[in-house]
Amino acid sequence: MTSRKGLEAPHKRLESTPPRFVEKAAVIGYKLMSAVLAYTPPAISRAVIGGGNQLAYLAWPAKRRSSNVNFGHVLGRPPEHPRVARLALRAYREYATYMVELMRLPSRPFAELVDGVEGEGANRLVDYWRETGRPMIIVAGHVGNNEAVAASLAIQKLPANVVADDSAFPEIFEILRRQRESWGVHVIPWRNLRELFTVLRRKEIVALLVDWGYRADGIPVKLFGSWTTLPAGPAVLAAKTGAIIAPMAIRRNGRGRMEVETFGWFDVPSSNPADLQRATQRIADALETTIRAAPTQWYSFKPVWPLDASEGADLEARAAIMLSGRPDPGPGHQATPGAAGAGAS
Repeated sequence: MTSRKGLEAPHKRLESTPPRFVEKAAVIGYKLMSAVLAYTPPAISRAVIGGGNQLAYLAWPAKRRSSNVNFGHVLGRPPEHPRVARLALRAYREYATYMVELMRLPSRPFAELVDGVEGEGANRLVDYWRETGRPMIIVAGHVGNNEAVAASLAIQKLPANVVADDSAFPEIFEILRRQRESWGVHVIPWRNLRELFTVLRRKEIVALLVDWGYRADGIPVKLFGSWTTLPAGPAVLAAKTGAIIAPMAIRRNGRGRMEVETFGWFDVPSSNPADLQRATQRIADALETTIRAAPTQWYSFKPVWPLDASEGADLEARAAIMLSGRPDPGPGHQATPGAAGAGAS
């Protein structure tokens, strides 16, 4: 595995770029909804959008299947189990809360967003970052509302950077980029590897989301008891720049506020395949804990595990090879007898 491939956005597919008219319609719709939601009570907005999300789940077979596979792994049930469908419907409805919060950002005071965050998790990370004087990579999943934490870092005048996907809807990306930059949060397009290395070598903070979707060429890990992959980017960047990796969870609590939880921090000693796999497995463990605590707030609806269950043996064998210190053979590696049993767990 090369570092360049490992740092690509895990969901990136050039052929999936939407047609121009679809992109323009999405931009117009986003701006229109933002304007409407600025004057609509949030409870009404959440109910209407949540119902629409649930209808989309029911009417879109491919999206329903991939979501059910994801939530089936979380519950330890087959995708067709009724409990899986119920959880998926709740998650699609809860996703409306995040959508409303996101589209109301332009009309809300910056302080309101910051005041919605509680807990000492982010402050502990910031204190540790200041004490060590080293770069830090915060890793998280699509849970809760990560915008609130970005704003909390920005209000402290920290050199905060977030990595975002600019490939699918560039104009919406630009709208959100300007919003975040107005807070003091610098946005880096995922493919800009040079800038990623630059800010880390300046000992700044970078935030990365890791659950964009399954890619066969990621680093194999176990998540909810099944083999999948997570992107190599965090571990590779940390190994090459001396950055600290700090997993974080952001969840809504029962008081309607964002609560930040941290899972400690750790180093990646080298670019040795074993160190990269162990570091990425630690990130997967933190992600599992985050999702398990608030599964209805998890809004990564692309397939996070391979849809072909037979790929699990290949991933397990690849993990065992990496833990032995040998380079990852990449997707398509044929598991040999006994190799799979030596994988990380």
